[in-house]
Amino acid sequence: MSQDLKDKTLDELERIVVDLGQKKYLAKYIFQFIHVENATEISQITPLSKAFREQLVQQDYTISHLTLTDKQTDSDGTAKYVFTLGDGHRIETVLLLDGKRRTLCVSTQAGCAMDCAFCATARIGFKANLTAGQIVDQVNVVERDALSVERKNDTRNTALPRGRLSADAQRISNIVYMGMGEPLANYNATIKSLAILNHPAGKNIGIRHITVSTCGLVPAIRKLAGEEIRPRLAVSLNAPTDALRSQLMPINARYPIAELMKAIRFYQDRTRQRVTFEYVMIKGLNDSTRHAKMLVKLLDGIQCNVNLIEHNPYPGCEFAGSSRERMTKFASVLESAGIETTVRFRMGRSIKAACGQLGADWLDESTID
Repeated sequence: MSQDLKDKTLDELERIVVDLGQKKYLAKYIFQFIHVENATEISQITPLSKAFREQLVQQDYTISHLTLTDKQTDSDGTAKYVFTLGDGHRIETVLLLDGKRRTLCVSTQAGCAMDCAFCATARIGFKANLTAGQIVDQVNVVERDALSVERKNDTRNTALPRGRLSADAQRISNIVYMGMGEPLANYNATIKSLAILNHPAGKNIGIRHITVSTCGLVPAIRKLAGEEIRPRLAVSLNAPTDALRSQLMPINARYPIAELMKAIRFYQDRTRQRVTFEYVMIKGLNDSTRHAKMLVKLLDGIQCNVNLIEHNPYPGCEFAGSSRERMTKFASVLESAGIETTVRFRMGRSIKAACGQLGADWLDESTID
């Protein structure tokens, strides 16, 4: 069975290289060519001798790559990438532009098993966990695509000498694990992908520029607090009471709010990091001033900020998003209590790339359960 070099950390590559009778330092070339030069074939790792490259192929090592099957772009600059995995399942990845900031929203699973009522991906159901290599490759492909677009425009760029590309301007600056799937339900692959993306010999994306979002898997939150690598943590909360949260998020029956908050305080005590709470605002359900005041009480004593997200529709969804006026009033209650609050703009909505819409294009297919 073939082994994917893209799925390996630098430490793992060093062990592979030494086991094959080669010098340990050669592993760094492999790592750099895969994660900096975006090599997709072993033959492209030219610092390695031809004999060693052939040895890797003979030992059934490969460099996997996602198949890009579609790309859509919104008028606001948001781009949605659709990838097909080797098993035929599909995932979506979203690139968000904000000035010089280029944020990539990556998926960790094909589909999702969490069954949140406001999310299109939940309607697809769980299909498969991604490998660390597949998570990382979403970053590789999007950066490669951006450079490809720039090459096409390069002849018209009078500010740069012909052929010179501003590669740094196309690099992903921030990563949010908020795409399809629950990252902490695919824990090992998520942690390994963080290590690969953060490594200075590779993409070198600062860990403070990476956010992992969870619906509230309490044991995994506690486990994450003990990891050497600690991304920013975001928790999808969406309600201030168990009754309402259970209506929206079945996971709350397993890990109710009191238990979740205890885990978050444990995480904060261990890491000394602020936590982001995501709150999808649904018209007439969780968006009243009373709900805002209850949320203030719930978050008392936690160093945090809150992102208010207008619910985004998808085919067959019974909910509607809160009005801007309602969201502004809700935000003012939180801010008056000293809670940093952001109203998230609905970027990518026209191409079904906004929060909660991933996979919405597939909901009319007979293959969806």
